[in-house]
Amino acid sequence: MHILHVVGARPNFMKAAPLLTALRQRGCRQTLVHTGQHYDPAMSDVFFEQLELPAPDVNLDVRSGSHAQQTAEIMARFEPVVLAHRPDVVLVYGDVNSTMAAALVCAKLQIALGHVEAGLRSFDRTMPEEVNRVVTDQLADFLFTPSPDADANLQREGMAADKIFLVGNVMIDSLVRLLPLAQRSLPPGLPPRYALVTLHRPGNVDEEESLREIADTLLTIHQDLPVVFPAHPRTQERLARFGVDLGQLYFMDPLPYLQFLALQARATVVITDSGGMQEETTYLGVPCLTLREHTERPITVTEGTNILVGRDFAKLRREVWKITAGLGKQGSAPALWDGAAAQRIADVLLQSAAQISPLYAKTVAV
Repeated sequence: MHILHVVGARPNFMKAAPLLTALRQRGCRQTLVHTGQHYDPAMSDVFFEQLELPAPDVNLDVRSGSHAQQTAEIMARFEPVVLAHRPDVVLVYGDVNSTMAAALVCAKLQIALGHVEAGLRSFDRTMPEEVNRVVTDQLADFLFTPSPDADANLQREGMAADKIFLVGNVMIDSLVRLLPLAQRSLPPGLPPRYALVTLHRPGNVDEEESLREIADTLLTIHQDLPVVFPAHPRTQERLARFGVDLGQLYFMDPLPYLQFLALQARATVVITDSGGMQEETTYLGVPCLTLREHTERPITVTEGTNILVGRDFAKLRREVWKITAGLGKQGSAPALWDGAAAQRIADVLLQSAAQISPLYAKTVAV
């Protein structure tokens, strides 16, 4: 069986790594395609190294652009790769533009498609990721879900039950495997207690007023609890453009996965707008305050340590105070977030091998 994996951004790498290992252990032929959506070495190359991912067989080197430009470029460059490699199944991960672009190509060529982390919904179509999630799920033949709420979303949207497989959270597989090593990789010079901050979503960083409000709140929090802020390159660019000075914080460039995981595991609280960090903090038992009105990962709120604060910065300050006073929210890891999700996905694919037609047996004329 030939599996072709498509990755494009940091969260994809962490989800693909354990699945590549699980399928290799079962003797599957595999091809890894990196779209180049994240091309900064700090956001890409070092993650391959630390996650022990093989070097990509193909790098499309698409880089940045508008959503339409980037999606179209990935499609144009990905189609000939698929036609040349003839995989039995293409696996896509998460909700980035690479995910949807590859799904569209596979649908046009009628190639079996598996979506890892299917069924998540924020119900906010202003988020580009939500559009990517909905479109990809509509096109996929295998919908690998991380939690029961994702199954319910897919069923409500009319997906056939035999396409849906509740397997758990594959990103937690990487966390479980690498956490012992990460705990020896903590960056030096940090205070004993701190708030860890990440920001990258357009609604938070692209508008000057919003970014200044967040910055002012972080500076206030920093007076009582030191704030550590490894800033996404895009966020750094916006801070510089708007002249927002966060020099008082522990401000730093993006960190490799192991060092960043170590920061999360030791944090007093995490303040973020990242979807993946809502999951990681829930597994780690670290309080998480999410600067979004909606989340596609509600299980991190209902069962985990996550609280949505949106743009209520007074609430953000109150929740930080409660956490530092020992009154923060408690939570637990959801079922099947146990480090074995990739093994379950591999089992499903191998059990379905006889039903998956190879490329060209079912490919439309192009």
